[in-house]
Amino acid sequence: MRTQALRLVCFDLGGVVLRICRNWREGCAAAGLDDRDPAAWRQSRPARQALILDYQTGRIDGPTFAAMVSELTGGLYSPVEILGVHHAWLLGQYRGMRAIVERVHRGGLDTAALSNTNHEHWVRMGEFPAVMGIRHLFASHQLGVHKPDPSIYRRLERQLGYAGREILFFDDTEENVAAAQRLGWRAEVIAPAASPAAQIAAVLGANGVGV
Repeated sequence: MRTQALRLVCFDLGGVVLRICRNWREGCAAAGLDDRDPAAWRQSRPARQALILDYQTGRIDGPTFAAMVSELTGGLYSPVEILGVHHAWLLGQYRGMRAIVERVHRGGLDTAALSNTNHEHWVRMGEFPAVMGIRHLFASHQLGVHKPDPSIYRRLERQLGYAGREILFFDDTEENVAAAQRLGWRAEVIAPAASPAAQIAAVLGANGVGV
């Protein structure tokens, strides 16, 4: 039997619904660029992470982000190249995820997405069938807040009218799952290297959400 309180299934997008590059080297390969001076690139990581946070909370736009990263790294990559890697970051949709979304709806439950992302990726994400099938879409760059900040989860609860115990959440980042669990959400870590659809299907079955 499905747990009676479950009303909403919420998905992270990158690494759960959509295949993405997992690191800069993969991104360069996807964009047809060489991986230049990896040690220098790694050294810049703390400062780049701060810029990524600004980008993914809507404080700066894509061209500004690319220009600032290029300057930060001493021109290791040009802004155009950084945007090229960024564009190539989304690799496709995981097999079976459209069917997972449809299964949730057939089971009488609502669906949402909660993603740390940016405007440029958000536009492209919306072109994938599995994402188009999700009823409610929440993005960090639109909300101005980023997982695992508790306020982004509370924002979704308020806007959709669901309590934490009524939500089943899937994310590929442990700290995002732990933050959701602390707020009472039922949350599971997805391993992107395996089949996200198979992992999610097993959890749905354990919660009584049928085929």
